[in-house]
Amino acid sequence: MSKKVIAFDLDDTLAVTKSAITDRMGDLLGKLLEKYNVCVISGGRFEQFEKQLLDNLYAEPEKLARLHLMPTCGTRYYRFDTKNNKWEQQYSEDLSEEDKELILKTLKEGAKKLGLWPDKPFGDVIEDRGSQITFSGLGQNAPAEEKYKWDPDGAKKHKIRDHVAQLLPHLEVRVGGTTSVDITKVGIDKAYGMKKLMEALDITKQEIFFIGDRLEEGGNDYPVKAAGIDCMQISHANETELAIEAIIGVS
Repeated sequence: MSKKVIAFDLDDTLAVTKSAITDRMGDLLGKLLEKYNVCVISGGRFEQFEKQLLDNLYAEPEKLARLHLMPTCGTRYYRFDTKNNKWEQQYSEDLSEEDKELILKTLKEGAKKLGLWPDKPFGDVIEDRGSQITFSGLGQNAPAEEKYKWDPDGAKKHKIRDHVAQLLPHLEVRVGGTTSVDITKVGIDKAYGMKKLMEALDITKQEIFFIGDRLEEGGNDYPVKAAGIDCMQISHANETELAIEAIIGVS
């Protein structure tokens, strides 16, 4: 494979939504890091990356130096500093306080109007992630099994996304994870993250291969596909494990 970077979404690509990667996935990613730069770009905060990915990824500092983390859909970028043995933020495209207030108001009013605001949420329904505001249909801490039952065909997420996008044309509104809708500055999406990665590594888009589960138009992985980067759509982390095994096998 003539690729230098293998990039992934996190939820439902590397792991079950809001859950840690499996031991098998951690082992496969460690092997992948021996030969490739690896990028993980997803809607969660950096702290969520730590819980889901880093805590179960047993890799020495030399491998971590080839791991690129892009939380909140690429609106932030972290690299591992082997000298200081810690993750360092490279940039952060934060929303203005004015936009944050408008987003919060629009999301809450829109979800209630559409009958999609939860009566008994599991944690915060709307979360301010600094560079991204995220709506979660059942609350941030809902059990995975409840999340998968809430919107199996994606219709609810797309309904909220379409409603809010019309009211916030100066912002980027995308379908996110299993129950979520993500809002960022316009043009600051996963394609933007890939562009920043290309600049950091001095590579072209032809040298990146992306694996994700939301590559449909309006999904938060779609901008990567629209940018002309080679992509593979999967529906479960088990499929990603098979894909990594194939990449390692032919490299």
